[in-house]
Amino acid sequence: MERKRFIQGIMGIGAIGTIGSIVYPVINYLLPPKVEQEVGTVTVGTVDEVPKNSGKIFKFGTKPALVIRTSKGEWKAFIAICTHLNCTVQYLRDKKIIWCACHGGVYNLDGINISGPPPRPLDKLDIKIRGDKIVLSKS
Repeated sequence: MERKRFIQGIMGIGAIGTIGSIVYPVINYLLPPKVEQEVGTVTVGTVDEVPKNSGKIFKFGTKPALVIRTSKGEWKAFIAICTHLNCTVQYLRDKKIIWCACHGGVYNLDGINISGPPPRPLDKLDIKIRGDKIVLSKS
């Protein structure tokens, strides 16, 4: 192989790589992003899984959902993602609050932010008890 053809081959490969590194991001920018499928109604578990004054995380589509049964027997349900930096929140039964461990965000049992950095309340879910099943749906 001649030296000139070798250099031309290397230059051709470099040119193709350069063009590809420019065209690929432009195409990704122009194509619409993939949209997550919306979830309507989901049966997440049974009443026995959530005793009084406790909470449990269930899967609601692609997101975690927090189901709480208060000491009075009331049911509450929220998307379990903190509105500050998308960490998963949890129910603290001794303090009767919803807490985010990332930066100490605190929500009351209605999902309203009461202290810490969260800028808005948690997203509520409708909860229905059908027989012994817990059924969640978007509000």
